Amino acid sequence: MNYGQSFRLAIKALATSKMRSLLTMLGIIIGVAAVIIILALGNGLTGMVQQQVDKLGVNMMMTYVWGRGDGSTSTLDPQDMYDLVEENPDVLSGVSPYVNAQATVRKGDEKFDKTSLYGVSEVMFNNSTKGTIDGGEKLGQGRFLSWLDVERRSQVCVIGSYLAENAFGGDALGQTLTINGQAYTVIGVLEQIRENMEEGGPDDQVYIPYENALEMLGTRNVTLYMFTSTSGETAAAARMVIDSMLLEYFDGDYDAFYTQTMAEQAEMINLMMGVAMGVLVAIAAISLLVGGIGIMNIMLVSVTERTREIGIRKSLGAKRRDIRRQFVIEAGTTSAIGGLLGIGLGCLLAMGLGALFGGMLSAQMGGAVFNATPTLGAIAISFGVSVGIGVLFGYLPANKAAKLNPIDALRYD
Repeated sequence: MNYGQSFRLAIKALATSKMRSLLTMLGIIIGVAAVIIILALGNGLTGMVQQQVDKLGVNMMMTYVWGRGDGSTSTLDPQDMYDLVEENPDVLSGVSPYVNAQATVRKGDEKFDKTSLYGVSEVMFNNSTKGTIDGGEKLGQGRFLSWLDVERRSQVCVIGSYLAENAFGGDALGQTLTINGQAYTVIGVLEQIRENMEEGGPDDQVYIPYENALEMLGTRNVTLYMFTSTSGETAAAARMVIDSMLLEYFDGDYDAFYTQTMAEQAEMINLMMGVAMGVLVAIAAISLLVGGIGIMNIMLVSVTERTREIGIRKSLGAKRRDIRRQFVIEAGTTSAIGGLLGIGLGCLLAMGLGALFGGMLSAQMGGAVFNATPTLGAIAISFGVSVGIGVLFGYLPANKAAKLNPIDALRYD
């Protein structure tokens, strides 16, 4: 008997008992579908992270300066960082101190208590990407802070679309509001980030010169700096320059500061997502294992039910390898069909979940597109694993059938 005949017999055996065959495949279907969904969603999230990195720029890096707990951070003046950029124009193109706090904003009788306040320099706005380097927010109206605004500590601000709509009715440019009791003139309005704006959300924010923010908070202590390197290729060298300067400043104390490039941040996020995906895929693989055990059990039952058939075939000259091959192909066919059904179910659910969560995730990630379409690689691997499980777990029943004594098999009732 050739492989074609064995395959046709396997299809005939499955068609004879459709419900039992479907229940046998159920574990494989669920396992393959779960793997497809997890890999598709994981790839979609990885793609969103890469889009965010591309939007912000691979030349951006963040330096956290905590000091040694002895007040040494307060003696590190932002001007030191500006001097560092001027001394290394080949690798560093700019720096912005980053002061973050919650502010109380007033416009007439309107009061906003949850507004996020950011004290920055003009470097916070990237002219090449036309967005802020901390979140990629675009300007909808007006302009961003200029070098002159920062140098003169001008009381001007750039506000989010929530404040523009709720405090000024959409006509904010040139208008005045108070931030923590001080009057500021609106020179720019950011584009809306979320469809549904809310107080305290990403659209409820205001940018002012960092010196003004430090004065509001009553401190000179800046713990976060946003640097930009001259290009993505010089980011690693720029980090070394920053770390060398701070290492010398803090007498070799590596715990006093930490610098991270966008590429490193994306790599860390992808690594964490990879670990999480690996765990989820391993859990989903348990369903495949259960499905394989189910196939083995049904095949053992099938061998018992077809004992006389096996005896007749052996008495007519069928060899052990023929019997073994027939049952292995039958098990593999069962799991292959289950795998195809699982792939179809997984693709449909992955695209459905992608459409369901895509808008929400896109808003959270600043407009990045969420694409949860399964890859051909994931589909091929899932199908191959499903077939392999069927063959592996079908070998024991097939081997048992091949070793039956023809005389005893013919006597079996």
